[in-house]
Parts: sequence; structure tokens; C-alpha cells
Amino acid sequence: MSTTTTPEKRTYPRPVSAAEAVREIKSGCRVLVGSGCAEPQTLVRALLSRSDLCDVEIVHLLTFGIADYVESEYERSFRHNAFFIGPNVRRAVREGRADYTPIFLSEIPELIRSGQRPVDVVLLQLSPPDRHGYCSMGIHVDIQRAAYETARLVIAEINPNMPRTFGDGNVHVSDIDAIVETDTPLLELPYGDEPDAVSVEIGGRVARLISHGSCLQLGIGSIPNAVLKFLEDKHHLGVHTEMFSDGMLPLLENGNVDNSRKTVLPHKTVTSFAMGTRRLYDFVDDNPVVEFRTSRFVNDPRIISQNDDVVAVNSALQVDLTGQVCADSLGYDFYSGIGGQVDFVRGAAMSRGGKPIIALPSTAKGGTISRIVPHLDEGAGVVTSRGDVHFVVTEWGVAYLHGKTIRERSLALIGIAHPEFRGELLDFVKGKNYVFPDEQIRNQAERRYPVEWESTEKFGGKEFHVRPVRATDERALQEFFYSHDVETVYQRYFTAKKEMGRAEASHLVCVDYRHRMAFGVFEQEGRAERFAAIGRYDFNPRKNRAETAIVVGEKWRRRGMASFLLRKLEEYARAMGLGGFSSEILPGNSAMVNVHRELGDEVRWDGPAGVYVVEKRFDEAPDGAGAEPEKPRGS
Repeated sequence: MSTTTTPEKRTYPRPVSAAEAVREIKSGCRVLVGSGCAEPQTLVRALLSRSDLCDVEIVHLLTFGIADYVESEYERSFRHNAFFIGPNVRRAVREGRADYTPIFLSEIPELIRSGQRPVDVVLLQLSPPDRHGYCSMGIHVDIQRAAYETARLVIAEINPNMPRTFGDGNVHVSDIDAIVETDTPLLELPYGDEPDAVSVEIGGRVARLISHGSCLQLGIGSIPNAVLKFLEDKHHLGVHTEMFSDGMLPLLENGNVDNSRKTVLPHKTVTSFAMGTRRLYDFVDDNPVVEFRTSRFVNDPRIISQNDDVVAVNSALQVDLTGQVCADSLGYDFYSGIGGQVDFVRGAAMSRGGKPIIALPSTAKGGTISRIVPHLDEGAGVVTSRGDVHFVVTEWGVAYLHGKTIRERSLALIGIAHPEFRGELLDFVKGKNYVFPDEQIRNQAERRYPVEWESTEKFGGKEFHVRPVRATDERALQEFFYSHDVETVYQRYFTAKKEMGRAEASHLVCVDYRHRMAFGVFEQEGRAERFAAIGRYDFNPRKNRAETAIVVGEKWRRRGMASFLLRKLEEYARAMGLGGFSSEILPGNSAMVNVHRELGDEVRWDGPAGVYVVEKRFDEAPDGAGAEPEKPRGS
């Protein structure tokens, strides 16, 4: 004879007042308050009224609402422990009235689940239950889910203004111990004014690192907003980000983001929490293309890395000249938190084609201090190690550090520091023997890197990156020189040159972007760049002319690189106000003679010197341009 059991019927708790709901909270317990713009403010106010409580620890990720529990008058009752320090508790942490736990955001859920930091009570703000009895955590799932599943006591505000979202945020009403009904607007973060000029410059540089089909992680603020404004020409973008803000909405609404190329939850925008305006909350409400998952999932580097071409953009307070990143403290004063920076830096680094980016203004306090520093301030903590950092971006340029030596890192970071501070930064690394005593970057450091002259060009059907050379190209130029055959070296240097030492290579790449200029055509393989060709000019003020020189690698000839570089150099020189070009060509270099003739340049034979001479004035048409040059006898 078989028997069956009837499932226990779920019971729905009746709504109570906020004061009644918090009555079961005991002294000495740990209370997790719901996150960010989903802070249950009615419940927090009721908790603050419990003057009988002693030694209650309040924990949360970040909130933007009430935080009076950190005030001195509540010292006997409450002690706050911040997983991330927000503006409403920053002063209390600095003054010792609240604690800070530095931890990766991906690890906080397990910290709670494992019992290392157990949660006794969780205060949530949820949507009303649907016809099946399920409420939604709405705009914040993050670490709340772990607290909800393990807490002894679950207390919730039920607010019709909370969106219903898809993903991991479902909470059955029968699993709530006390319900308080409210109808108050959710906290909002204004989208902000138009990004300032510095943020726009940084945003443009970051956007150039983003390709069609990239999977994005961006936060909130002036720089992320500026980045997003530059992505209107990108297609098939994906989103896998801990934070979702208003800035992403135009890209979703216009179809730039379709998540079609993602591996993890394709066709879904994946996030852990949303903070922004009511427009954002209305967009995610009942929207199946946006999934809110836990921080344990969204921030897991192993999951992040399963998507290709992940571009993770995070900020910093300081970056030292070895690449160490401080993002959570100003000296000994804790300012924010580790958050998800390291999670996404490592996830993007492991992603195929991924780009972890640290983006920050080059200065702070009105330009009076540099954020690219010789060393981190005393007491400042390293959030992202020098071994994790790949790209650092300021308004002055992009430094790629991964796999680079300390010398290469120092030079790259000096190159993107504000020009007013580059001299002292260079003096510091010279004093520490990070770079050579005769390092020649100073002249280059005085001028802005002309990023607008970068381009992608096709030669013979293959794409190459064309850009002004930088101090960090020194080793690449040496490798280029040693790849040449004897004839190429002789035609370029007019002698049987056998070596290019460090000092010479440094001089050749440390151009000043005005009187000395060089463009490189680079073959790219992954992160590696190799010279395919280089063109340069050196200005002679006595003649008001610049002498030009072009070298194309043997395997890349007859693709048009030489004529392209000559045109590019001329365009740049005209923009700099130079009067003209001149060059000398050995008689055996007929290919270069033909290039100049095809460009309409005047080419003549100088018998006494034994060379062809090319003269070109920018302010008048050259005499005899395009005429057949006199050939040397015996050639």
C-alpha cells in the first residue's frame, strides 16, 4: 500500500508596520541592508528607532540613502562595516566610527554563505508579488541574494515602484518573515551633465580600443558616459557588467548593443545592479533582454573570460610608474573599495582579445597634482597589481604595460602624464635607475602625443596600424634595423652600418612631434606590434627644410607604403608650418627615386655629391616637377 504526502501550503505573511517588522532584531546580530538605490529606507529608519539595541553590526555593499547609524549618537547600538565605502559613510570610516572590509566583489557572496561573515537579518526592498507569489529584488541582486538565502530573518519593504526584473532576483512572498508595504520613489542617481573636456578626450581614446562585437563592462561617471557617446558607430556590442546605468540606454535602444556575439547568456544584457534615473528603472522593468545575476556570477573572472573581446573600463585614484593602481584610498584615508575592478581586470585579461583598461584624468585638484606618480602615497593601497595592469589611459594617451619592463612602463606612463609633471617623473626614475641616465624622452615629453594622426590603413589587402612613434618603440626599431639586409641598410644610412645601439634607437624614436617627426607602419599580431616601415623628417632651421628618410621592410615592399609615408609626413609638416622637404637618395635606390617622381617631386642628380637630390617647397610649385632626372653616368 502506497502513501502520498501533501506538500505544505505556503503561507503569506500579513503586512505590518515598520516598527513591528524590526522588533525581532536582536542585540549582537549582523544586519545586511539592501544595496545602492534599492536601500529599504523605511526599514532603516525603523531600525534607527530601536534605542534598546546594542552592538548590532550593519553591513552592506554601498547605499545612497540613510546611514545615520554611523553617527556618534548611535555608537552604542550600531557599528557599520562597509564592503564598499560610499559618500554617506566615508567620513565615519575616516574618523574610526565605521569599519571597512577590503574584498573582491565576486567573493562577498561566499563570505556570507560560508559563515565567515554570516548574516542574521537582511533588510530588502522588493516588488509586489506576482500571481504566483514571487517578488523581485528588482534593480539590485548583487550580494543581496546570498544574504536572503542564508539569513535567519528576512524583512522586506514591498514597493510598487520597484521594477520586476529577470534573473536571480526572485523571492517568494512565503519566504519573507515580515512585510512592510510602502509606496515611495526609488532613490535615483542623476545621469549628470555633459562630460567635461578631459573626460571626452579620455572617452575617445578608450573608445578606439573597442571593436565591433566587444563585450563591455563600464561603470558610472563622467568617463564611462564619455566612452559610451563614442560608440554610436559600433555594432553587435555585448554587455556583461556589474553596474548598469542610463548611459547604456541609447546603445540598447539604437541597436548598437544586441549581445549577439556573447558566449555567456547570448542576446542578454547581464548585470548585477542598476543605479540611475527612473528612465533606467522603467527600461529594465519586465524586460527579458536584461538579466540581473548575483555578484558571484557576474564578477567571476572565469565566467567573464568566457566571452570574447571583453573590454573592462575601471578608474583609479593613482597609478605609479611601475603600474601599481590605487583605487580605494587617499593615503591612509579609505575612500571607496576594491569592488569589481580586479574581477573584471582579470576576467578581461583572460578573455580572447580582451582589454582591461584603467582610465583616469592625469591630474587632480584643479591640475595641481599628478595622478601618475613616482610612487603611491604613504598608506595608499594597491588594488590592482602591476602584474595585472594592461592599458592605462589618460587624456594624454594610452600606455600598454602588460609584459613590459619597468623601464618601458616608466617611459610609457610618463608619456601619458600631464606635461607639467613629466620632467620630475623622469628625474625620479633616473634616480632610481629604472631608466638610463641619458634617457632622451624629455623632448618628446614636452609635447602632446598627436593621437589624431593615428589610422588603420590597407596595403596590399592587409591592414596595418599607422601612428607617430613613441619612446617605447625603441626596442621595436632596433629589431626592425636588424631585420634588414645589407643593401637596405646601405641605401638608408649611406654606409655599411652593422649595429643600432640603444642610445641611437632612443634618439630616433624620441621625436618632439614638431621639428623631428616619425610615423611607423606597424604589423599587428595580437598585442605585438612590429615595424613594417618607418618615415621621418628632421627639420633644419637654417634652410627652413626638413630632411626626409623612408625605410620599408623587405617583405612589405611594392605595396605603396613609401609613397603613403611621404604624403603623411608632408601633410603633418604643412600643419606644423614647415617650409619644405629635402632628401638625398643613392643612385642604386631607383625605387625611391620613382616614388618621388610619381608624387610629382623635383628630382635632380648632384654629380659632385654622387646622389639624387629631392627638393620640395610647400609655398610654391617646384621647378621641373615630374621631369625626368638626369641619370649619373655609368648607372
